[in-house]
Amino acid sequence: MNIAVVGTGYVGLVTGTCLAETGNNVTCVDIDLEKVEKLNQGIIPIYEPGLDTLFYRNVAQKRLRFTSSLEEGLKGASIIFLALPTPPGEDGSADLSYVLEAAEDIGKLLKGYTIIIDKSTVPVGTADKVQQRISQFATADFDVVSNPEFLREGVAVDDFMKPDRIVIGTSSETVKKILSELYAPYVRQGNPVIFMDVRSAELTKYAANSFLATKISFMNEIAHMCERLGANVDMVRLGIGADDRIGKRFLFPGIGYGGSCFPKDVKALARSAVECDYEFRILEAVMEVNAFQREYFVSKLLRFYHNGLQGKRIAIWGLAFKPETDDIREAPAIYVIRELLAQGASLAVYDPEAMGNIKALFGDKISYAADQYEAVRQADALAILTEWPVFRAPDFGVLKNSLKESVIFDGRNLYDPEKMAGLGFYYNSVGRALTDGRKN
Repeated sequence: MNIAVVGTGYVGLVTGTCLAETGNNVTCVDIDLEKVEKLNQGIIPIYEPGLDTLFYRNVAQKRLRFTSSLEEGLKGASIIFLALPTPPGEDGSADLSYVLEAAEDIGKLLKGYTIIIDKSTVPVGTADKVQQRISQFATADFDVVSNPEFLREGVAVDDFMKPDRIVIGTSSETVKKILSELYAPYVRQGNPVIFMDVRSAELTKYAANSFLATKISFMNEIAHMCERLGANVDMVRLGIGADDRIGKRFLFPGIGYGGSCFPKDVKALARSAVECDYEFRILEAVMEVNAFQREYFVSKLLRFYHNGLQGKRIAIWGLAFKPETDDIREAPAIYVIRELLAQGASLAVYDPEAMGNIKALFGDKISYAADQYEAVRQADALAILTEWPVFRAPDFGVLKNSLKESVIFDGRNLYDPEKMAGLGFYYNSVGRALTDGRKN
């Protein structure tokens, strides 16, 4: 099939590349001239494991192309994916300006029957707005479909190539037939393609992400109870995760969720509730708990240093909102860095992939280490904010000798508290007993 993908962010680039991998001819369109030029030079603007292999293969075989011209990108396309940003406004509502502007431009360029697919996460009713906007200009027939993405950064290629489900919102039998054929190579093991009405499909993505965010915030609340009652959140997590009605995933406490999806989607769903005159009280609590988690983490450092971080040097391991990505959107690390700087601390940071993005935000206000051990050299304490695998089994002897004092604040529960005490560390984690082995 001939396919156009409008937008080359995380979703658009992964979608276009993976569609090309199964033999489709894909043209990706973006108004960012510099990004398009880099893509045409073979420079991938994001870090996503496994994407480079598919990207280079499909570019070389001329199934994957990039252009800044929408007219060129749509030429011959029977399917158009809209993978455009929908950033939150001040009130939390999704900004649809990029989507609707693209819809208008597409309407002016349609030559024959085309399926337009909303791949972006959009509020209920967006497909209707896209339909109306295109109809103002189009002379050819078209259908607008909701096909929300469920890609997790860090494993997005696997998620696209082997999805656990594909959700498609449409009432058109023609669309069902064409998209069933398009997605057939990805669901050969029998995972479902679920057809539903457009509005239900639009709500499904928000409902899924908001439910997962709720699980995270719930476990963070349980972690606070554990710290006050002398329980261990790791044990509680194992106990409830074994219940197949609950499941093991998204039960890890920490310093809150971040990224491009959960914060934005929870806010957008809460705002949609307001607009239909409903108070979504659970989501309001989810957002409050998430904000509190990062505040509470900083408060632990302030209490330890008796509210005096002036002149203290803090090392930070992990800047991305999660491992295996360079994405720092809504990353807890951003809040922590700002607060520690405001308290007068100096910071040395390290992340395997997100250093450039943090440097673009903070410039020379902080120091950027070449590796994790350089970051802790002569630091007063270490703060762990992202659970990259490289941090899970460090050389604790080197770590202890590098720090001025053996103090670790772990926002991701990477180590066993008793082991850390035995190694002579002060170790403060989430929802578990504080241990202090410095006098051992």
